[in-house]
Amino acid sequence: MQITVLTHNYPRFAGDFSGSFVQALCQEWMARGQRVDVLTPFDVAFDRPFSETQAGGSVHLHLFRYIWPTRWHRVGYGRSMQSDLRLRLNGYLLSPAFFAGGILAALGHCRRTRPDVIHAHWALPNGFIGAVVSRLTGIPLVVSIPGSDAQVANSNPLFRRMARFTFAQASLITANSGALRDAVLPLGADPAKFEMIVYGVDPARLRPDPTGTAELRAQLGVAESDVMLLAVGRMVAKKGFDVLLRALAGPELSQRPTVAVMIGRGDEWESWQRLAESLGVGERVRWVGIVPFDQISRYYNACDLLVMPSVTAPADGLNVCVPDAMSCGKPVVGSNAAGNDLAIVDGETGFVVPEGDASALAQAIALLADDGMLRQQMGAAGRRRVESHLGWPVLAQGYLDHFRRIVGE
Repeated sequence: MQITVLTHNYPRFAGDFSGSFVQALCQEWMARGQRVDVLTPFDVAFDRPFSETQAGGSVHLHLFRYIWPTRWHRVGYGRSMQSDLRLRLNGYLLSPAFFAGGILAALGHCRRTRPDVIHAHWALPNGFIGAVVSRLTGIPLVVSIPGSDAQVANSNPLFRRMARFTFAQASLITANSGALRDAVLPLGADPAKFEMIVYGVDPARLRPDPTGTAELRAQLGVAESDVMLLAVGRMVAKKGFDVLLRALAGPELSQRPTVAVMIGRGDEWESWQRLAESLGVGERVRWVGIVPFDQISRYYNACDLLVMPSVTAPADGLNVCVPDAMSCGKPVVGSNAAGNDLAIVDGETGFVVPEGDASALAQAIALLADDGMLRQQMGAAGRRRVESHLGWPVLAQGYLDHFRRIVGE
């Protein structure tokens, strides 16, 4: 089968997190004998030719330009959104050129190669680009909704009309949380077209491995007797990391040897640092910043548990750090938002608590902080769940089954 993938986030250099989950899915398809072409916008961080084969000779990567001079390429790669709530001004100004360039590039590519299916990640902008090409060529379209695109699609009348056209043209729509599905249903998305498919993890790449974890904890200033809480994600409101900081300051955790290690950057980075200081927990928080994709496994293996306290501000999908940590054999405490319940089995692989409830979050963390055996049991159960439900081999095959059904119809 020949698959053309449309995305505005894709790894640009070794260790780049941007769109790493898209790359992982594509590479799994290639391992299963499929032909995969990825169309993504040019970015100044690419130090490669305009069109090439991704490292390892697997995924065929095609970059399209939509504006000159080169330095004005500013759409995508985590730069277009303000706190994942709204498009930045440059996003609005560059959108017409981006849509035009993307449609021309995708249309030309699909007419030359005639793929069996177009798979667009994010309803806007890529879903709309794919919908136009699908309408003109008759090639079936699949649209996946990772998160912020649901907010963008609802932001103004023009984007709502574009989203309606996209969902009407799509043969299949996937979402990685019920909240994201519900956010786009008012835009005319047919509930019968939906399938809940998360963005998963490669269990062969991320696995339990203690190598270098003691040294990393020492570098972070986390004692052997401390319980290391890991939080991974963009520092934006919907991740809810301020709830974790308030949980650390609460009576349930204030006297327990818990240390939170925060990985990621974003618009709330500085304000949350100030919040930690004002709550009196600054000495128990480590602000690491961005960690390269190829180095993140040491952090998952060094921690005792992952905390993902997402809130609906706005609706979000399952964060890839959840299956990542589970793949490394770590329990997860998450809120009942952002698709956490699609991965975490409450009481078996971790705990699911009400979103925004710092006390409930602290109580769940305290249970795991006090019981090392429970952490091991839940971590092992999480690893088994990744192998059976959340790993890319399982998820990629599920997509291929849907694609074959769509092409057959």
